[in-house]
Amino acid sequence: MPVTALQGQQLAGPLCAAVANLCVALRPQVSPRTAAGFQEVLRRLHAPLQVAVAGRIKSGKSTLVNALIGRRVAPTDIGECTRLVTRYQYGTVDRIEVVLRDGRRQVLPFDANGMIPASLGVEGISHIEAYLTNAVLRDFTVIDTPGLGSLDAASVARTEELLDPVSRNAVAGAEAVLYVVTQGVRADDHSAIAAFTAATASREAGPVNAIAALNKVDAVAPETVEGAEGDLWRAAEILAAKQAELLRPRVADVLPVISLLAESAETGEFTSADAEALRQLAALDAETRTMMLMSGDLFTSWDCDVAAGVRSRLLEKLDLYGIGRALAALDAEPGLTAGALRRVLFDASGFAAVRGRLDAVFRARADGIKAAAALASITSLSSAEPGERQRVHDAIEVLLARPEAHQLRLLEALTLVSSGAVTLAPDLTEEVLRVGSTPDVAARLGLPGRPGAELVAYALERAGWWRSFASFGATPAQARVAHVVHRAYFLMWQQLRAGGHR
Repeated sequence: MPVTALQGQQLAGPLCAAVANLCVALRPQVSPRTAAGFQEVLRRLHAPLQVAVAGRIKSGKSTLVNALIGRRVAPTDIGECTRLVTRYQYGTVDRIEVVLRDGRRQVLPFDANGMIPASLGVEGISHIEAYLTNAVLRDFTVIDTPGLGSLDAASVARTEELLDPVSRNAVAGAEAVLYVVTQGVRADDHSAIAAFTAATASREAGPVNAIAALNKVDAVAPETVEGAEGDLWRAAEILAAKQAELLRPRVADVLPVISLLAESAETGEFTSADAEALRQLAALDAETRTMMLMSGDLFTSWDCDVAAGVRSRLLEKLDLYGIGRALAALDAEPGLTAGALRRVLFDASGFAAVRGRLDAVFRARADGIKAAAALASITSLSSAEPGERQRVHDAIEVLLARPEAHQLRLLEALTLVSSGAVTLAPDLTEEVLRVGSTPDVAARLGLPGRPGAELVAYALERAGWWRSFASFGATPAQARVAHVVHRAYFLMWQQLRAGGHR
C-alpha cells in the first residue's frame, strides 16, 4: 500500500511519497539494521523540513531564530542553553523536553517570559526539544546549534567533539542550513560550514539547501566600504556580495540583515510604550538627539524627560541604528502608530529578503530537498553489504528514471558540482548552479526580464549545447551532469512554450 502519511503527518509532495514507497518496498529485502534505518528515513520524510541555523559565537544566531519563529523563545545571552542543540518544532501544547544523554526525557515549562529557562537544573543534557503552537513550525523545524568558535586545521575534529553522539543525532537530520556570519568577511567561513557539515552526518551544504545571512550590518562603517557612498545598506550589500563570492558554491546567496530589529518587530517585543518613548525623543531638538545617538552611553545617560531605564530598554531592543530610523520616520510623519513604527523597523531590518529567500530556496523546494536527503541516507545505510548495496542502487535508479523524478537528478548534479566531485570549467559550473538554484525560469536561464520568445530560443539553444557536450566533449562523470542539465533546459523550453511563449 502506498505511503501517504505517518502518525498524522503529511509528506511534502510526490517526490517524498515516491521515496517513502521505495523505503517500504525495500525493507523486507535488507538486513534488520538497515530496515531500522529506513524506518528513521520514513519518519524524517513525514516531518517538516529541518533547517539548521549555524554560525559563530555571538553572530546573532539565536536572535535570528527568534525572528524566524516569530516569538522570543531562544536565549540570546551566552549561557547553558546556547551551548546545546535546541530543536524548535510544532506541537499542540507548548512545552520543553530536555533529552538526556542516556535517552531519557524530562519535561519542563517555559519561564515566565515564555523563553527557555536560562538554567535548566538538569545534569547530563544531550539537547532540547521545544514544542510550540506556532504556524511557522508546521513547515520548518528550526534547529538552533551551538556557536562555532574560531577555526584552525583541527576545526572539523573540534566541531565534532562539540556534540555528543545523541545531540549530534539531533542535528544529523538537518536537510537545509541557514549560516549566520558577521561583517568581518573571513576566509575560513568556508571551513566553518564544512566543519558544521562534519558535525551533522556529513550532509553537504550547497546552493540547493543553504543560504547565509550577513548579520549585524548596522555595525558597518559605510565610509570604509568602497562604492557605498556613505550609505549603510549599500555598504551591507557590497559586503554580502563579497561574502557570497567567498562562500560560493556552498550557499545559494548571502543576504544582509539586522536580526535584533527583526526579532523586536516580529516577536511583539516592540510595544506601544516603546513607540510613545520614541515619540518623546523625537520632540527633542536636533542637536540634542544627534549627541545622544553618538554612543550607547550618551543615549542612556543624557539628561532628558525620558527615563534612563526606558532608554536602556530601547537600546537593548533596537540599538542606536533602529532608534535613529524610528526617529527619522517620526520626523517625516509624527502621527505614526506603534504598528506603523513596527513596520518601519521590520523594513529596516532586511529580514523580509531573508524570509523571501528561505521561501524560494527551502519552502518551495522542500519536496525535492527532503527526497534527495532521504535518498542519500538510504544509499549510506545500505553501503555495508555489497549485495544489499546493489539491490538498493538498482531500485533508486528505477525511481530516478521516471520523468517526474528529474528534480532529484538535478539536485544530485548540483551536489556533485558544488562539492567538487565533478569538475567543470568555471563558466559551466556557474551555469549548472544557476539552472538548479531558483524556481524562476528566467532567472535559471540568466535572462531576467527578457521577452518570452528570447527565453524560448535560449533554452533550446542551451539544451542542444549540453547534449553535444555530453556526447563529444565530456568525461563520463561530466557527461552524467551534462545529460541532466540538457534535460533541465529541455523541460524549461517545454514549459515556456506551454505558457504561450514562441
